[in-house]
Amino acid sequence: MLRPLLRSLLASLPIAAPAAEISFNRDIRPILSENCFYCHGQDANKRKADLRLDVRDAALAKNAFIPGNPDESELVKRLVSSDPDEIMPPPDSHRSLSDSQRALIRNWIAAGAPYEPHWTFVPPVRPPLPPVRNAAWPRNPIDRFVLASLEAADLSPSPETDRTTLIRRLHADLTGLPPEPAAVDAFTSNPAPDAADLLTDQIIASPHYGERMALPWLDAARYADSNGFQQDGDTHQYIWRDWVVRALNNDMPFDRFSIEQLAGDLLPNPSEDQLVATAFNRNHLLNGEGGAIAEEQRNVILFDRVDTTATTWLGLTVACSQCHDHKYDPITMRDYYSMFALFNNVPESGVPPGGGQYRIADPWIAVGTDSDKATLKSLEAALAAARQSEQETAQSPATREAFASTEAALAANTPVDWTILKPATLAATGGVQLSVLDDSSIYAEGPNPDNATYTLTLPAGTTSLTGLRLETIPDRRLPSKGAGRSDSGNAVLTRLILKSGSTTIPFSNATATYSQQGFSPEGIIDDNPATSWAFFPETSKPYSVTLQCADPVTLPADASLEVTLEFLSANKQHNLGRFRLSSTSSPQPASRTALPDDIAALVRNPSRSKEEAAKLRDYVSRNLAPAALTSARSKTKVAEKALNDLRQNLPRVMVMSDKQTRQTRILDRGNYLTPTEPVTANTPAFLPPLAPDAPRNRLGFAQWLFQPDHPLTARVQVNRLWQFFFGTGLVKTSEDLGVQSEMPIHKDLLDWLAVEFRESGWSLKHMVRLIVTSSTYRQSSRMRPDLLTRDPENRLMARASRIRMPSLILRDHALAAASLLNSQIGGKPVYPYQPPDVWETLAITKERDFTYPASSGPDLYRRSLYTFWRRTVGPVNMFDVSARQACKVRPSVTSTPLHALTTLNDPTWSEAARVLAELALQSSPDPAARIHFAFRRVLARPPSPKDTAILSRAWLKQLALYNQNPAAAAALLKIGTAPRDTSLPTTEHAAMTALCLALFNLDETLTRE
Repeated sequence: MLRPLLRSLLASLPIAAPAAEISFNRDIRPILSENCFYCHGQDANKRKADLRLDVRDAALAKNAFIPGNPDESELVKRLVSSDPDEIMPPPDSHRSLSDSQRALIRNWIAAGAPYEPHWTFVPPVRPPLPPVRNAAWPRNPIDRFVLASLEAADLSPSPETDRTTLIRRLHADLTGLPPEPAAVDAFTSNPAPDAADLLTDQIIASPHYGERMALPWLDAARYADSNGFQQDGDTHQYIWRDWVVRALNNDMPFDRFSIEQLAGDLLPNPSEDQLVATAFNRNHLLNGEGGAIAEEQRNVILFDRVDTTATTWLGLTVACSQCHDHKYDPITMRDYYSMFALFNNVPESGVPPGGGQYRIADPWIAVGTDSDKATLKSLEAALAAARQSEQETAQSPATREAFASTEAALAANTPVDWTILKPATLAATGGVQLSVLDDSSIYAEGPNPDNATYTLTLPAGTTSLTGLRLETIPDRRLPSKGAGRSDSGNAVLTRLILKSGSTTIPFSNATATYSQQGFSPEGIIDDNPATSWAFFPETSKPYSVTLQCADPVTLPADASLEVTLEFLSANKQHNLGRFRLSSTSSPQPASRTALPDDIAALVRNPSRSKEEAAKLRDYVSRNLAPAALTSARSKTKVAEKALNDLRQNLPRVMVMSDKQTRQTRILDRGNYLTPTEPVTANTPAFLPPLAPDAPRNRLGFAQWLFQPDHPLTARVQVNRLWQFFFGTGLVKTSEDLGVQSEMPIHKDLLDWLAVEFRESGWSLKHMVRLIVTSSTYRQSSRMRPDLLTRDPENRLMARASRIRMPSLILRDHALAAASLLNSQIGGKPVYPYQPPDVWETLAITKERDFTYPASSGPDLYRRSLYTFWRRTVGPVNMFDVSARQACKVRPSVTSTPLHALTTLNDPTWSEAARVLAELALQSSPDPAARIHFAFRRVLARPPSPKDTAILSRAWLKQLALYNQNPAAAAALLKIGTAPRDTSLPTTEHAAMTALCLALFNLDETLTRE
């Protein structure tokens, strides 16, 4: 006798099954879960009449039913009552049971009302292979289970599909690319019985396998290349995307693949790759809006992290448990916040730093290519050598003697006689406006460009020039009341050039009353653009720099000077805002520069303490160092800048860390402002416990997922693999295998696959090969009349699934068919064709530029996997993808005609059609041969005579239209940047382009048959 679920598929379910056949999990639990558990389940806050029906002992304790006696059972009485105050479910619940459901419950109680634990919460055990009548059909154990169900339903499998369809199917599923016609010919002409198996191995070994298999994983990880809120900051998470592709290509065991993503940072001595892997849980949205509350956003991120982890590995929806005990699954708030605690030690603020294109939130690591790493190692060695040389120079006897002489000279200082110079002319680049104030100082206003150059002419002020002084003058009108125009009030002067007429006056020494660490005044008189002088952090104080001429310069009485100030550092907008220049004829002005008050006091005190002597020596070292030490320091700065520049340009990948221990508490209604009782990190209590010696952190949790007695991990993953290849999982709700999920028809197959996955060493490639080499997979997908009425959703698997290919794969298919595809693996995201101003809606302020930075050349033809994914405005030509704002493991497969707006009009498809048409025209002078060429590039199979006749008529019709309108033909051929063979007749090329575009839009092209 057929099981009830099979009968339902055959539209012949009886009113009630005999009592002996009733299964609590299959027949009764779904009824109770749908109609009763909301008010009589585990959530104590919503439980009515203190009655639980999800636990047998609790139901019996409240006399809900009497096993063996349905007529006296209160549950049955309430179900059949006509009294609106007594009937269950109550009328206002808008739920009701059918007569057949009431009969099932009555018969179940009559049979003793046995309960069963929910099947997915019981560890899978490998079931025996079922007997089948058609022993020749199965290729592997998958087929035994499928065939047994088909034979029980009096159905037969479909014939094996033809070889051309099979190779196209395998390529679409395993690489997402069409097979080359030569590969199709080789396979279809290969008489070997294992030809398909060998082809499968060859395709699985392709580096494009990892690219195809990564796509659903990116949806699960809510991967994007930007944060996803106002001023949508870009990130470098593509490094993790490439890690996923490599891991899948290398068949990294799924347990390791998972553990490294969940807790790679907690492994002993984690490698860079293991740290990058943890970016899985840093792919979340980051809210950098001005009004975002950091702690609130941190908790939002944590909620997302728990939900994503639970959906991806446990196949459970746990989000409702952040506010109350789960209505259906045995997940309590304590369970939820115990998992929450696993992720609560990340040293993150909840919001990314503001400003700039990239907004990367701590913690992160800098990651580069192999070439980058080699350069980095070389620069680190160069810096270490420069620092060693600087240290040796600083400690040399010559330097110590120079310091002593300088300190002695300071004690004998006499004031330098300075003459303030009032500029005669002023000029500046970048729109900066310079003016002279009453005290002869120069004030800068107007635009503040990233870099600027000021040029002044001034009277010399003396006929014997020995030095020049630059004073910084703080001003309340400037940022931070400083003397500079940067946000901090700082400025970075990279060079000062002094001229008399056409003669440049060289300087021999430079000193300053104060210098920012790493920014010596010597930097403004050397020829090294990487060195400079600055005065952060106390920018609101006045400072001065004294530049000593190499030799005294004799000048006419009316001589003028030209002074050029360059602000050309990498520190953008660090230009001076107010300053003044003076000249002197005093001898050796740099060695007699005015000292800060505290240093002058030390100089005047011959009996200095050890600490005071060290302070004086530090001042002399920073401001009056001898030339040899200044030179050594300059080399160190150059090495530091080279290293820092490389590090700044390396991608920074947000990763996980447990370096900030926090106390986790249950949050009342999920409100971070109302914490209640504390909890410790743990796994859900209804599942097998952590091993006694397991760490209570993310690593322990990740390892727990792969304990032999874990009921969910393997089932969840093989169910999603089945979904990947057949469109629907063995359990349709692949995101939820909890109590509300269906009882699968092929439960034994699911359990067999789960055990096989575990015992194979968690090899994904093994499971993929097992599925695609099965007779089940190799069936024809053609719908049969008997299946249309009895199994329209193909749940019994009497045929292969026919699936609309996702837009990412359709785009790649078009590029590959036209030989345009750039097959480079990995790398930075690219920006292929998109509509004009596609990101304009984000440009609500001038904080950053949201002009779409369209790629050019080969980058236009990279695989869709590598398209830059702006989370707020996803790629508009990928019409069926997830928003990547939350974890999604069940794809949306649609075939709306609106998709044709893309596949008929997007520049990628139009250009691919043009280039394919060019290849077809070049392939042969014969129109039929040209059609044959294009058809095979797109569909793999040769066209039938009927196909050729239809397409030939279409070609002639298009040619006639374009002959009447050559301007339209020329316009069509201008789409895209790929060069065109101008020797081809314009109208013929346009007509063939239209034909190729039609080929790209055939149902057979858009569908994985």
